[in-house]
Amino acid sequence: MLDRESTFKDPEIVRLLKSRFIPVAIDQAYQRRQKDAEGEFYRKIAGQGPRNNFKGTTQGLYLATASGKLLGFNNNRGGDRIRRMMKKALDGFEAPATEVIERGKVDARYNPNPPEGGLVVRVQSKILGGYEKTEDRWRKIFQDSLSRDNLWVTREEHDALVAGKVPPALQKRIARYHLVDNTRGEPPMWKADEIRSIKFSLKDGRLSGSVHLETASGGRGYKVSLLGYVEKKNGKITRFDLVALGEFWGEGTYTRGAPKGRFPLGASFTLADGSDIADGVPPQGSRGWVRGYLRQ
Repeated sequence: MLDRESTFKDPEIVRLLKSRFIPVAIDQAYQRRQKDAEGEFYRKIAGQGPRNNFKGTTQGLYLATASGKLLGFNNNRGGDRIRRMMKKALDGFEAPATEVIERGKVDARYNPNPPEGGLVVRVQSKILGGYEKTEDRWRKIFQDSLSRDNLWVTREEHDALVAGKVPPALQKRIARYHLVDNTRGEPPMWKADEIRSIKFSLKDGRLSGSVHLETASGGRGYKVSLLGYVEKKNGKITRFDLVALGEFWGEGTYTRGAPKGRFPLGASFTLADGSDIADGVPPQGSRGWVRGYLRQ
């Protein structure tokens, strides 16, 4: 969301991407580890840049040829820098001859699929107040940002919802991985023992609940109420709409810049229908740990 409101809001960058490049968005935490053709191709490109230690992050914007030659790298937001990099890469560019890369066997560890027979639920979060007034463009982007993630529901949990129950594992997954402040960056997920209290109820299609999350030090927490509706038809869930609203406080290593004190944080959950390409993105909390994310 942050890049969309900064770098990729620049009309010239958008025009160049549409007409002269093939845009690709990946999670480098997966690709730099993948033991397959896709991972090898990514490491070939990234290895030519400054972030070539694949034991750590290789995050950034890369420009490369179809043969894997690096033409440019930048890890900063801002239209001016990225626009200059793109135009420099295009100056005198001629597409090289290249061989087709055979996909081959895919490294399943880093290509997880949603649980068969389960559900994908879109999750969005937003801070609804508490920020100081500012004229700084970048600060405003952070303050207005809206996060996006996916919640995965297993087949067994799907069946339980149809039967009018909210399984404990699903309750804890929602709390630990989706009641987070991920509006400014990658948040710390809640540990199991940081769930101070949790209660969900599903009656006559009305879903309600409350959750209290808090670290041992008390420096970060969230007290939130939940309300929504679940509908079913022919043994399948056809509606899952849930809103969470409460007081959040604190921040993580990569989510600096939160409002001071306690502030209102809201989250919405709605059933995905597969019409958005982002519906296929694994939950952030499942990164490298899908079984743990689902098991609870």
